[in-house]
Amino acid sequence: MSNLKVAVVTGAGSGIGRATSLALAAAGYQVALAGRRADKLDETRQLGGANQDRLHPIVTDVTDEQSVAALFAEISRRWGRLDVLFNNAGRGGPPVPIEDLPVDVWRDIVNINLTGMFLCAQGAIRIMKSQNPMGGRIINNGSISAHAPRPFSIGYTATKHSVTGLTKSISLDTRKYNIACTQIDIGNAATEMTDRMAKGVLQPDGSTRVEPRMDVNHVAQSIVQIVGFPLETNVQFMTIMATNMPYLGRG
Repeated sequence: MSNLKVAVVTGAGSGIGRATSLALAAAGYQVALAGRRADKLDETRQLGGANQDRLHPIVTDVTDEQSVAALFAEISRRWGRLDVLFNNAGRGGPPVPIEDLPVDVWRDIVNINLTGMFLCAQGAIRIMKSQNPMGGRIINNGSISAHAPRPFSIGYTATKHSVTGLTKSISLDTRKYNIACTQIDIGNAATEMTDRMAKGVLQPDGSTRVEPRMDVNHVAQSIVQIVGFPLETNVQFMTIMATNMPYLGRG
């Protein structure tokens, strides 16, 4: 049991979360698959093939404090430790002018993208600071939108900028617990969320352009690389993106 490695991935039912869960399981981790839809979590598990026994669906709503508390209580009960949290769950918003964005949609974006990350970080830190050996690693899914917004994306952009503050605060405040915190900023990974880019998306100059995407498994392998470092080493920020997507000089 001394070689036991445990990870939690939120938003594990699709996209980047699914790909990362599969990659961590292949790297030998016991992976708690956290997400709201049991059927999607089970799909992720089924895709694990020979590693299915390392993939463990746990239905979780990251916006609900009690649901998050139950997730981390289950982690403690099953394994008694936690090595990695990939804080990945998130959502975008409708591409509408700022003044037309419904406040309830704004609140939902903030609750998932920011408050959900905070709650999961709390749960992870409580385990990591009290286990032996002490410590662990938290990786927050930022976005290139943490640096440069797309048109009509105020909710997503504002929360992803906030993830940077969350990451820096976690890194500072948990050093004494041997916890390392990373922000990975991802641009145009090929997932259901970015399918629309193959048809063309609005650019800052008012034009519509098809944007290139990259294999989502490249993101997953980057995360496996980060967690492979000893805790004395941290990748504070990483940007991984489709090489030819409009980002630098975006607008």
